[in-house]
Amino acid sequence: MTTTTLPPRAGRHCHNAVNPLHSALYFSPDLGRELEALGLTHPRGAYFAGRSAPMGAVGAGTVTATFYNFSHELVARHVPAVWETASPAAVLDARLRAVDVTLRRLLGEDVIASPEMAEGADLALRATEACGRSGRPLYAAHADLPVPEEPHLAFWHAATLLREHRGDGHIALLVDAELDPLEALVSHTASGRGMRPVWALRTRGWTEADWSAAQDRLRDRKLLDAAGELTDAGAELRKTLEDETDRLDRAPYEHLGAAGVERLTALATEWRNKAVMAGAYPPDLFGKS
Repeated sequence: MTTTTLPPRAGRHCHNAVNPLHSALYFSPDLGRELEALGLTHPRGAYFAGRSAPMGAVGAGTVTATFYNFSHELVARHVPAVWETASPAAVLDARLRAVDVTLRRLLGEDVIASPEMAEGADLALRATEACGRSGRPLYAAHADLPVPEEPHLAFWHAATLLREHRGDGHIALLVDAELDPLEALVSHTASGRGMRPVWALRTRGWTEADWSAAQDRLRDRKLLDAAGELTDAGAELRKTLEDETDRLDRAPYEHLGAAGVERLTALATEWRNKAVMAGAYPPDLFGKS
């Protein structure tokens, strides 16, 4: 077992600062415009193509498995048909163009050209040196992509690697906890940290009946109460999942070291806050109701 010198939850705090600068792309009109130009006009189809393109022209089963919390029926309505419209290589090029425009719009040219951005990219890339491919398919596919030359694009690339590395490990823990995709969504929302149900239903392909049935299954396991709130057991399960995700995701942050993690967290926090203030996310995205 690796002995860490990091403060408690330092890796999680760093992830929570870095990851929003990756995931802002999926709410960006710039990505929509770039993929629409390729013929990918449906928002869900564009999302599936944009995130899965590093894996190649994969089928619906692979996307459902690796994305985890989407309805397979929704995925299958768009995949593999998206690859008949645009190749993975074309999607990846469009995605990087959208990253460039999005980050320049959200952060401003001064931040993009700053020495701090180059520093942040170096730190984030250094952390990814300790990520592992085994058992982490989305991370492994992204790790095979070339690192962009421009610092803000390199930073986004590194943020993507760190996100998918953590996410792949988290999915393994959800399977071990016997939380199916919708139960994972419902319990995360009940914790106050997930997407509001209206967003989860709108984007993940589930119905209100599906959501209610998942709540009932969680109640049968004594993880959710009659009001839809986590029980003590449910809260403990969600806490354990996050703690164990930290454990499986500790390598990149231990590799970077305490000082590097602290500096990367500080830089990314400033940029994240700037991006949020610039409208990177819908204001009603997160919450319990």
